[in-house]
Amino acid sequence: MAGESLRDLLEIAVELSEKAGEITLKHFQSQLVVETKPDTSPVTIADRETETYIRQTIESRFPHDGLIGEEFGERRPKARRRWIIDPIDGTFSFIHGVPLYGVLIGMEQEDESLLGVIHLPALKETIAAARGEGCHWRGQRAQVSTTPEISDAVWLTTDLKFDAYPGQRAPLNRLAGLGRGARTWGDCYGYALVATGRADVMIDPLMHVWDCAPLLPIIEEANGRFTDWQGQRTIRGGSAVASNGLLHDQVLACL
Repeated sequence: MAGESLRDLLEIAVELSEKAGEITLKHFQSQLVVETKPDTSPVTIADRETETYIRQTIESRFPHDGLIGEEFGERRPKARRRWIIDPIDGTFSFIHGVPLYGVLIGMEQEDESLLGVIHLPALKETIAAARGEGCHWRGQRAQVSTTPEISDAVWLTTDLKFDAYPGQRAPLNRLAGLGRGARTWGDCYGYALVATGRADVMIDPLMHVWDCAPLLPIIEEANGRFTDWQGQRTIRGGSAVASNGLLHDQVLACL
């Protein structure tokens, strides 16, 4: 790995996410101009400045690595190692002054996700994991919950506006009626809660690779399970289910 161990690379990713988070905080709860991208999602100067900083830093340190970012696309797609960036995951929360947004950095090598970082700048929390190194939060090992039955579970999703996903409305409503509680602590914050045992399940019907890349190693290294809605272990399935593992098959059956 160009001289760096996976642990070294994780430390670099954590430091990078925290410095990028400082950029987001300069814009947080300010009067931002919000643009709408072709996919109708919002974007601001904060998204672009943050991704630019991350990309330039990676380019200078790892000039042969590939890059995938939400705002500026892909570079060197045939590279053996790729960094995958979402500068502000939860832009909707960000532009409304809600602190439940994060900086996401993932890294894959030969199509296997090896490390992930969720940094929540406004909450001053970082959840980070590397393959075989465990998942860590607040200086300790992070662990998913041990809830065994869906009837006792707290499950999360980003948005309850199910009409936006006509094909998923029925299964989402079905799942909503089974758990002990349902909340919209969305985007990466929900996955952080699952990884740290504060929630049991997180689902999203629409996800991109930059959303998922850090989540798979984080959830798995916390002893959970991460798949798409078809049960495939992938960051490119276009949807996501994260759970404590014990509940995963029950959730997939609902979906």
